[in-house]
Amino acid sequence: MHKPLSVVVILLSLIGSSAMADNWGHWRGPTGNGVAPQAKPPTTWSETKNVKWKVAIPGRGSGSPVIWGDQVFVVTAVPAAGSPRPAAPAAASQAPGRRRRGSGRGEQAIPKLQFKLLCLDRNDGALLWERTATEATPHQGTHSTNGFASASPCTDGEHVYAHYGSRGLFCYTMAGELKWKRDDFGQMTTRNSFGEGSSPTLEGDKILVPWDHEGQSYLFALNKVDGTTIWKTARDEPTCWATPLVIEHDGSKQVVMNGETCARAYDLETGKELWRCGGQTDRPAASPVAAGGLVFVGSGFRGAYLGAFRPDGRGDIAGSSHVAWSIGRDTPDVASLLLSGGRLYFYKEKVGILSCVDAATGRPHYQAHRVPGLDRIYASPIAAGGHVFLTDRSGTTVVIDDADAFKIVATNSVGETVDATPAPVDNQLFIRGASHLFCIAE
Repeated sequence: MHKPLSVVVILLSLIGSSAMADNWGHWRGPTGNGVAPQAKPPTTWSETKNVKWKVAIPGRGSGSPVIWGDQVFVVTAVPAAGSPRPAAPAAASQAPGRRRRGSGRGEQAIPKLQFKLLCLDRNDGALLWERTATEATPHQGTHSTNGFASASPCTDGEHVYAHYGSRGLFCYTMAGELKWKRDDFGQMTTRNSFGEGSSPTLEGDKILVPWDHEGQSYLFALNKVDGTTIWKTARDEPTCWATPLVIEHDGSKQVVMNGETCARAYDLETGKELWRCGGQTDRPAASPVAAGGLVFVGSGFRGAYLGAFRPDGRGDIAGSSHVAWSIGRDTPDVASLLLSGGRLYFYKEKVGILSCVDAATGRPHYQAHRVPGLDRIYASPIAAGGHVFLTDRSGTTVVIDDADAFKIVATNSVGETVDATPAPVDNQLFIRGASHLFCIAE
């Protein structure tokens, strides 16, 4: 007996959805911890091996790709017609320097830029649509290793949100129709003109926008449907590049943020500060992770601190039982923490020295382990398919076992600078390099 056509169509759609069942809608993945629970991407590749497709991305940006269904989204900043081309990102072997207007050494003209959101077909990398959110000349320079499109987009499968910091937040449908924009936040002044880069976070009906800089800092909660402000909380914090993490505790949700003055948590519904704890280091960039009733926040520039906090505290919890444990060495700087299988992975500062500790106790499985092939790190570690992927600015990715013991599985390279965090989805790994987006698949 023949099945009706409608039934066949439904069955085919179910088969297709099961083949691509996962999404990576946020730069730290569906859990916020850097883990793709169902993904099993390849562990070996090269510039040609296991590369399903490779697509040139115009301009410059280090925002990580996000994936929903058959769509891949990336942001970039492209020089407008007649504007000077910005310098290529400094290679991993170059020492970082300051790039400011009027700063002398390393000074470069700031071009007028088109801030773009690209949507690519996940199957073959074809460009589905491209939107120029805005065209502007940045008011402040940026670090030699940073560009002007460093915040990662995010999506809930209904809309995709592209954040360009001082240039604004833009909401599009999945088909590329602009629904709303907010370009009234003002202008950030980042420390040492290092540039902007904090990514927004979606939670329920809200999109959370971090706004820490050398002026008055805030955390915004906007209505994700129309962009109106639900709440706006002032923060006593200088520049911070971390992204908010939403956790649930005792039937309510908290927004956890890193900060130089304090790690803090806010009530998701009201923006009221719930708890805080000092101890973080200068200009933090690493985003928090959480599981097992603990929240982990760390930083590692000009100091070292990583704390495990119980989220049931109120007010200043420093020195109390709400601090489960802390570590004062080899803690993360630019790259964020990874929490997988009850293990907390993190790099010492920006270098390829890896530690793995028990998340419940802080006791090390291994500590300050030099990883061959890794030297300078911006991309955050990710976990998928029983493995941890560690990516260096050189474009090298070292794959290790997601286990208590350190074991290298493979060492790979895409042959160009990689600052963005890779995105594992199903049997694929998406790597955004300085010039291309790679889809790694067997």
